[in-house]
Amino acid sequence: MLSAVMEDYVKAIYELQVESDDRVSTSAIAQRLDVTPPTVTSMLESLEERELIDRKKYAGVRLTGDGERVALEIIRHHRLLEAYLTEHLDYSWEEVHEEADRLEHHISEEFEARVAAALDHPQADPHGDPIPNAELERPDERAGATLLEFEELDEVEVLRVRDRDPEVLEYLAERGIEPGTLLRIEEVAPFGMMTLRPTDATDTVSLPEAVAVGVRVKPIGKEQ
Repeated sequence: MLSAVMEDYVKAIYELQVESDDRVSTSAIAQRLDVTPPTVTSMLESLEERELIDRKKYAGVRLTGDGERVALEIIRHHRLLEAYLTEHLDYSWEEVHEEADRLEHHISEEFEARVAAALDHPQADPHGDPIPNAELERPDERAGATLLEFEELDEVEVLRVRDRDPEVLEYLAERGIEPGTLLRIEEVAPFGMMTLRPTDATDTVSLPEAVAVGVRVKPIGKEQ
């Protein structure tokens, strides 16, 4: 049985693999988990012994098949919990990530199944992140493109929003930008600011580049 800390490492490696589509470096894991590189190296040795990662010196690590299944199970727990906390316990979407982080290691498979059934087996969490199915098949984590990839006058639909920063989520929530929101890009400034207009609003919204990069969208009227 894995400890909660081990599960955190496996999940972090999975998320970093999705972002880079490559092996993951020790320094990237250390930054993601806010720990020192020597601490990461020690944990990677333990994960390698359990055959959860494939590690190559100076080239980084990648999850094995067993490691990916562990990661997907944790992520399924996490995203189902986010959906349940939002829908049934009135948590705001900027609160649920940290709460789900605390709970994801401790729920049983029976509890997971009951939560999924109570939610009618949702495909995405409140931030638009896809929920792995009960068979733990890998979902499409790269659907859509970031707002930064679009130009002035483009019209897009928000698919998902990066959920790791509560302040960013609160900023977006206050401006009505969430999965399902339709946006028209009014201006892309050379200094890294985007001006957007939700299609059902008269006022525009300004997003700095650091926030826009975490918003994934698709062109309106086109497939993802």
